[in-house]
Amino acid sequence: MLISVLFSSIIYQTSMNELNTRFDSFYSQIETSMTNYTVDNIVEFNSFRDSQLLKSQANLFVVLFYTNLVILVAAGLSSYFLARRSLKPIEQSHEVQSRFTSDASHELRTPLAVMKSELEVALRDKNISQAEMRELLESNLEEVNRLSELSTMLLQLSRSELSELDMEPIDMVRVVEKSIQRQKIAAKRIVLEKTDVKIYVEGNESSIGELFTIIIDNALRYSPSKSKVQVQVRTKGNCVTIGIVNDGQGIAPEDLPHIFDRFYRGEKSRTSQKESGYGLGLSLAKNIVELHNGSIKIDSVVGTTTSVTLQFERIPTE
Repeated sequence: MLISVLFSSIIYQTSMNELNTRFDSFYSQIETSMTNYTVDNIVEFNSFRDSQLLKSQANLFVVLFYTNLVILVAAGLSSYFLARRSLKPIEQSHEVQSRFTSDASHELRTPLAVMKSELEVALRDKNISQAEMRELLESNLEEVNRLSELSTMLLQLSRSELSELDMEPIDMVRVVEKSIQRQKIAAKRIVLEKTDVKIYVEGNESSIGELFTIIIDNALRYSPSKSKVQVQVRTKGNCVTIGIVNDGQGIAPEDLPHIFDRFYRGEKSRTSQKESGYGLGLSLAKNIVELHNGSIKIDSVVGTTTSVTLQFERIPTE
């Protein structure tokens, strides 16, 4: 607005000076060309000139005033909407960070509170036996392991967001097979359907392996102990699709939109200590998929099956 008002002032002053100059020039031409003119003619001309100048001055002022008013309103509204649009990702990032900090604090506080209460009770009991002390230490060790697991997941999540991965052609079938082998005893429950053709994508083998480990581990964890988990590796054109399907309790429709949110866990998984996690695995999986320009989709029917579909761009092989 300062620039607009400044230019308006310059335009106003320049226009009035130009108008005055033209009137003076016109008056000089009339004075030169006319031989018989009287004082009344001069007064009449001066009066006409002054009235025209006042009208031009008023008209120019009104035009510039409304022009600046329109600029003020248009620029104000445009600035408001553009600022809101620009600040929206920052606002969302701030909300996510605040929620993440709050959830992380809660997850850390719970095992620490358990350890503190058990230790305080043990210190007050002067007749505590060796067996009770051993049970206490085992319980504390379990909580320490939970804290270690949580800190590891948080570190992996942070690295996946901040680091730039070294990409190279990797064989997806081989990476899937290695991820299945990591499950050790539970690997017997996994049925792998693959093609004999090598399938390559541009990616980071360590991160892709972590991705499959997370998805397969969830499929095994949230399915009956004797059920099978189907893993399919398929290709169509330049697209590679990996599907992981398991039977079990499924995911409620109201939970599906939030399944990739950090620390989010559906009510069923929250009530089962055996199956409960920290709600970070799928968030980390989604980050890995996005870093590889892929897509991840989860479909589930409560009480029957849950399927995870991963898609990546295939690169040609020599």
